[in-house]
Amino acid sequence: MTERDSETHRMTRAVIGPVRAPGLHIMSWNIRRRMPGFLARSADRWCRRAPGVTALLTTERPTVLCAQEVLPDQLGALYEGLGRGYHHVGFGRSADGGGEACPIVYDADRLELEGWEQSALSDTPRLPGSTSWGNPFPRILVRARFRDRATSRRIHVMNTHLDPLSARSRLRAAVAIADLVGPAEPPTVLAGDLNAGLSSDAVRALFAAGLVDSWDGARSRVTGEWGTYGRYRRPRRHGDRIDWILTSSRLRVTEAAINPFRHDGGWPSDHLPVQAVVRTASPSGPSGPVVAGAGPL
Repeated sequence: MTERDSETHRMTRAVIGPVRAPGLHIMSWNIRRRMPGFLARSADRWCRRAPGVTALLTTERPTVLCAQEVLPDQLGALYEGLGRGYHHVGFGRSADGGGEACPIVYDADRLELEGWEQSALSDTPRLPGSTSWGNPFPRILVRARFRDRATSRRIHVMNTHLDPLSARSRLRAAVAIADLVGPAEPPTVLAGDLNAGLSSDAVRALFAAGLVDSWDGARSRVTGEWGTYGRYRRPRRHGDRIDWILTSSRLRVTEAAINPFRHDGGWPSDHLPVQAVVRTASPSGPSGPVVAGAGPL
C-alpha cells in the first residue's frame, strides 16, 4: 500500500483532535446537502455519508465548526458527532429561513456567545433571501463574536459559501465581506467554501483586506496539501483549494490540516474538511461579557 493509499484509506485517528486553551480548533467543512434519492449516486447518498460525518466530528472535536450546505435535518449528524455542550447560530438562506444554511457550531463550554447576525450577500443584505450580482440562489454570511472562557479573549468568526457559477458574484461578495474586517474588530476568522482558488479575484480581495491564508501561515502542517473538492474521489496533492480558513494578523496559526480520511470505504462529503489551530496574540476588548447571544453585532 502506498503512502497516498494509506493516508486516504480510512479514518482511524485525528489529524488534530481536541485542543486545549489557549488554542482554538477551527474547522470549515461543506458537508454536501442531502440530495433526493433519485438524484444521488451511491457515494452521494446521505444515509451512507451521515455516519462518516458523525465519526469524523467525534474524532476531531473542533472548538468551532463552520459548516456549509447544511439542511435542517442534517444538523443532527453534526450534534451527534460533536456531543453535548455544542450550540449553533445561523439558519437557512431562503426568505423564510429554510433551505441550506451555513451554521457556526461552537463548544459553548469553551466559548461564550456575545452576539451574532446573518445577512444576505446582496445589495440588500438585511433582506433574507435576496440575490444580486448574478448568483441564481441566495448567498449568506453568518457572523458571531465569542469570548473565550479560558482566556477572556475575543474572537470574531465568519462563515460563508460563495456562488459556484458567477465569478462576479464571488468577487462582489468577497468585497462585502472584506468591508467587515477592520481594526475595530476582534481577531477574525473567515471560514467557508469560497468556490475560488488562490489566484482568484475573490480570494485576492480578501487578502487585500488583511486576511491571510491559515495554510500558508501555519507553523506546522500536519497533512499533505490536498485539493479540497474531492468529488468522492481520491484527493489530489496540490489540487485546487476552494475551501478556506483565513485569519487576521492578530491570530497566530500553530497547525493546519486538510483532512483526507475516508470512513468505511467512502468519503463523508464531496469536500474535505479544512482545519486550523489558532491563538490570539493578546487580549482584546473589555473583560466583562455582553449578554450571551443577545443580539446582532
